[in-house]
Amino acid sequence: MTDPIAAQPKRLPAWLPGWLAPYLEPAPLGALLLGISSGFPYAMIGATLTTRLAQDGIDKKSVTAFSLAFLIYNFKFLWAPLVDKVRLPLIGRFGQRRSWLWLSAAAVAASVVFLGMTDPSASLSRVVTATILVGIAGATFDIVIDAYRIESLKPEQLGVGSGMSQYGWRIGSVSAGALALLVAGSSGWQAAYTLCAAFALPAVIAGLWLGEPERHRDPKPRRGFAAGLAGVVEPLTEFFKRSGAWLVLLFILLHKIGDTLANLTVRLLLNDLKFTNEEIALYDVGFGFIAFLVGIFVGGVLYARVGMKRTVMLSLVLMAVSNLSFAALAQTGHSNGMLAFTICFENFASGIGGVAVVAYLSALCNLSFTATQFALLSAAASIVGRFITGTTAGGLIESMGYVNFYLLTTAAALPGVILFAWMLKKGLIEASIAEADVRKAADGS
Repeated sequence: MTDPIAAQPKRLPAWLPGWLAPYLEPAPLGALLLGISSGFPYAMIGATLTTRLAQDGIDKKSVTAFSLAFLIYNFKFLWAPLVDKVRLPLIGRFGQRRSWLWLSAAAVAASVVFLGMTDPSASLSRVVTATILVGIAGATFDIVIDAYRIESLKPEQLGVGSGMSQYGWRIGSVSAGALALLVAGSSGWQAAYTLCAAFALPAVIAGLWLGEPERHRDPKPRRGFAAGLAGVVEPLTEFFKRSGAWLVLLFILLHKIGDTLANLTVRLLLNDLKFTNEEIALYDVGFGFIAFLVGIFVGGVLYARVGMKRTVMLSLVLMAVSNLSFAALAQTGHSNGMLAFTICFENFASGIGGVAVVAYLSALCNLSFTATQFALLSAAASIVGRFITGTTAGGLIESMGYVNFYLLTTAAALPGVILFAWMLKKGLIEASIAEADVRKAADGS
């Protein structure tokens, strides 16, 4: 059940501007807390681990191979039906979503602490094992968080809620990444990772505060192997029966290839350009964080003014162009001014895209299969880019250099831009949305 107090509209003090009202309602604030917890595991096995391995002298091919751990996120739809259908013993009485939320939060915190206890110079295989465990726990955490967020938001709140979720995600990933760098410099990586495990707590607090999501639909009781198989197949068949579903999936597969390639290799570039940890923390983490917040705000304004479809289109173009700035930084060399511009441009574009694209993916979900369908869609959004990064990015950088590599990532972003423009022309964006009230909200935007 939903907390009746949380469900009441929130009155703003007279001195606060009216445009803040949608952001200060319980569900969007809850999305902010959920986003904070969702973002930090990504930092722990992403940029933070890359920096740690690079500083320990691990070769580039091995470092970029660790990005394959993110592929676990891309296959999370395989066990997402468990989150939709399986009731947990003991804590299940608190609700399907909340019980899974708290269990996965505990698993993430424990696995992050374990990763901090490993030593890359002593046993790289142990680091691999710990990274995989963080990936599995983090992917499960994401499944639950996304389902909880979508089911807590009303259709008209999807834009604001997606923006708040992106704010939270960046706060979590940036804060955890910066904290890890600063603590590691004085107290070592084990203390850094242990301290960062506390970032799982905001999601726990959100579950306690908001209660079980209002729009959640309890699964139909089923038993046996056939029922378990149906739990996996049904959400997929329902999605692919929709008009233009295969083209929608193709767009989702393509649209982030260039962006993923650029972002998962940027710390290698900064390390080779001899930027210090303090410079990385200031520009990549600090300046980038502010630019991302501005981008999310602008994305929210654009979403309200011109609608979801045009905002997505603009963000795709900006994210493709932003990869050129990485090429310019590689050509320029160690320049704090160029680093600030590059990081700010890329994060501004990503902020706009985060609002629009996440709102679109959320709108695509049938509320009977929220966890499974969003897991499929969000996993598909980066699987190609992560696979290419993990298998070839390091070799490409060594063979063609950073400048040509980032020019290649710009070209890799263009197919997604072209396909989305074609889908807009054919009216496939609205046709692919399952829920009638969500479709109506999208039509009215």
